[in-house]
Amino acid sequence: MEKASKKLINLFYCDESEELARKIAEESDAIRLQSISWRSFADGFPNLFINNAHDIRGQHVAFLASFSSPAVIFEQISVIFALPKLFIASFTLVLPFFPTGSFERMEEEGDVATAFTMARILSMVPKSRGGPTSLVIYDIHALQERFYFGDDVLPCFETGIPLLLQRLRQLPDANNITIAFPDDGAWKRFHKQLQHFPMVVCAKVREGDKRIVRLKEGNPEGQHVVIVDDLVQSGGTLIECQKVLAAHGASKVSAYVTHGVFPKNSWERFTNTNNGSECPFANFWITDSCPLTVKAIANKAPFEVLSLAGSIADALQI
Repeated sequence: MEKASKKLINLFYCDESEELARKIAEESDAIRLQSISWRSFADGFPNLFINNAHDIRGQHVAFLASFSSPAVIFEQISVIFALPKLFIASFTLVLPFFPTGSFERMEEEGDVATAFTMARILSMVPKSRGGPTSLVIYDIHALQERFYFGDDVLPCFETGIPLLLQRLRQLPDANNITIAFPDDGAWKRFHKQLQHFPMVVCAKVREGDKRIVRLKEGNPEGQHVVIVDDLVQSGGTLIECQKVLAAHGASKVSAYVTHGVFPKNSWERFTNTNNGSECPFANFWITDSCPLTVKAIANKAPFEVLSLAGSIADALQI
């Protein structure tokens, strides 16, 4: 039986994601890059134009988004809502990082769960001629958020963990790796994909007004311990985990997060300090789901970017 040929994808992208879009196109001859003119009126509001709009009729179309700040969301939402209405065969929205994912809880009356709001907005993307929009997201922060999306979109939840596994197999001490989780949430999210490794689980406990990281279970002694989580913001938890693991005998500590958010250049905490002391992390792996971070940490140890390009190229064929 002959293998089905790949469908030709017309991939549009936002300015921030141009480098990742080009890498995705390099992964497959079936992906053709298309462009949008991201212009603005004098008052600052978007003045947008989808190039080759007539040429994509009856074809498969995808858009690579990056919602790195509220300022760039509206212009991209405008394009995302326009593309499916251009008589295209199908539409796929790739949003590697779902940015409001850590704001999903209402702890008291008046809290606004912006993760739910964003999911409702994306659930309203118009249908194309081929049916509902496919929505590709990597390592969404809370597992229950997959149920926030309505029936008018088809969420496809992917993970960056295979990239980490591939990188770990290349390490000289690949047989001496232990995986650590900074809390029970990270363990629940990732442990099934990493179950062939020894594991360590940390926990945050409250002592007075402080949250202290403690070793909950597992033994890191003599091991190269890799802390795994879905995202990093300030990095404070990772730093405290490293201290605990080192205090319990870890030979070295590395970290992996799918989404390196790092607001206000907080990634600087993980580079060599101004006084000349070395960063306590042997390696810090992130994906290119947050393009602004990728540019900021380029060629800065201990950071290394594991690209989602191949995974996204595969997801576009689903």
